[in-house]
Amino acid sequence: MKVSMKDGSVQELTFEEELGRDAFRHTTSHILAQAVKRLYPTAKCAIGPSIDDGFYYDFEFDFEFSAENFDEIEKEMKKIVKENLPLRRSTMSREEALKMMEEKNEPYKVELIQDLPEDAELSFYQQGEFIDLCAGPHISYTSAVKAFKLTSVAGAYWRGNEKNKMLTRIYGTCFPKKDMLEEYLQRIEEAKKRDHRKLGKELELFALLEEGPGFPFFLPKGMILKNLLLDYWRKIHTREGYVEISTPMMLNRQLWETSGHWDHYRENMYTTVIDETDFAIKPMNCPGGLLVYKMQPHSYRELPIRMGEIGLVHRHEKSGALHGLMRVRCFNQDDAHIFMTEEQIPGEIKGVVRLIDEVYSKFGFKYHVELSTRPEDSMGSDEDWEMATGGLRSALDDLGLDYVVNEGDGAFYGPKIDFHLEDSLGRTWQCGTIQLDFQLPQRFELEYIGADGERHRPIMIHRVAFGSIERFIGILIEHFAGKFPLWLAPVQVRVLPISDKFIDYAKQVEKQLTGAGYRCEVDERAEKIGYKIREAQLKQIPYMLIVGEKEMENRMVSVRKRDEGDLGGKSMEEFLELLGKEE
Repeated sequence: MKVSMKDGSVQELTFEEELGRDAFRHTTSHILAQAVKRLYPTAKCAIGPSIDDGFYYDFEFDFEFSAENFDEIEKEMKKIVKENLPLRRSTMSREEALKMMEEKNEPYKVELIQDLPEDAELSFYQQGEFIDLCAGPHISYTSAVKAFKLTSVAGAYWRGNEKNKMLTRIYGTCFPKKDMLEEYLQRIEEAKKRDHRKLGKELELFALLEEGPGFPFFLPKGMILKNLLLDYWRKIHTREGYVEISTPMMLNRQLWETSGHWDHYRENMYTTVIDETDFAIKPMNCPGGLLVYKMQPHSYRELPIRMGEIGLVHRHEKSGALHGLMRVRCFNQDDAHIFMTEEQIPGEIKGVVRLIDEVYSKFGFKYHVELSTRPEDSMGSDEDWEMATGGLRSALDDLGLDYVVNEGDGAFYGPKIDFHLEDSLGRTWQCGTIQLDFQLPQRFELEYIGADGERHRPIMIHRVAFGSIERFIGILIEHFAGKFPLWLAPVQVRVLPISDKFIDYAKQVEKQLTGAGYRCEVDERAEKIGYKIREAQLKQIPYMLIVGEKEMENRMVSVRKRDEGDLGGKSMEEFLELLGKEE
């Protein structure tokens, strides 16, 4: 398909290429806006970008808009596609653009134009009677949009500012072929079934309450899951020579000024005043780790020092951005900070990459890697940034890992390697990260005594494997659809007595299993066995043991497995052997 680029040139691109998809989705957002203006001429247009998996457009309506309006909008969009309208790019002066949008009574477009530089060249795209302020890119004709679907409607503050007017945001998706759309919609339906918010409630893992928006409550079974992850984390980090620390949740302003967070990250921090001194709740663990390093002198013989911390951090997120466990205001981050010499950089980075690979393989995740470079809002010299970026790049090259470069998306204190894992539905999530930092050791004046007897500055790696523990749990819930592998299931076995008569025997079975180290519970309710089995299935319990007269007499259990059904009668020794093979 031909794509009109931002500079006015035309390129031949496919939907498989990122720029081609972006142009395709962006064009469909304009088709949506044109259909809305045809049907509801008084609607006012705001913005309509392409996004991952689709597009959206924001409108101001003078009536209560809902998803019930989707059918007539989609019919009008199909007409526009059939009209095979060309998208033509043009430019205007600021004065011409303002005059046109004022005449069209489009106040949001007027505001956008007024905020642009006086000498800016303003580009527009027109299809039929509809013209929109837009940089592009776009495909050349509306007829290329073969399949689309409006998916949802939501409120959205103009420019993301809660002080501004609430607009109506219409989301949609689009594809060049109908079967691609159908496949996508099936995937979305499956994702709804796996929604971690729904399953988290059903499986009694966590709660999201009005009293603490963005601050999740973990329930007993959720705490078992969380602690299993942390136990695994501690086991592999102890093996790799990490020491664990814990630093305060709140530290004073001077520390955050030294770290640079007060200047570069303050809008995301919660602050308070204690004894007339400004304090901030930590949004990151690293400054505390730096203070721990400074508590005593170090020799080159001690390096590298690998220092881990599972720290509770708080970050201010706008209410509209909150989403279950995926986007919260407080979370536990599995941080580690490695202090090392320049010569140790490649080896330490390779070690971290191997560790993260081991973690993701444990859960069956595939992943891809991105190298993120210096952002505009950064600190430090060009030389330091070039050295740090080169260190990360060479480590990835030495490991033979494929990666893409994500320009300008590094942390303000250093470049980073990001790991994007892929779940069972093919969705990607950014979790693990490795950041190489020359800046904070300088700002905190960290030192070690080298082999030459002189003082030297260590280099620092920031890294996480899970990222946010809470978010990783949300990903795991959706990845496994709540059907956790045996080692990770909060309840591994549920014993189901057929009647009250067999509760004592059920408890003997439970005692034997818990004594062997398994998580087991007895369903003592006065319910029929069929009901108990269905309940255990809904709770995604890996194994159900049914006990009645025959089982008690023969000191056996009837075994049912979550996805395989009846496995027949087994002695406890045979069942324990079965569990041991699966773990």
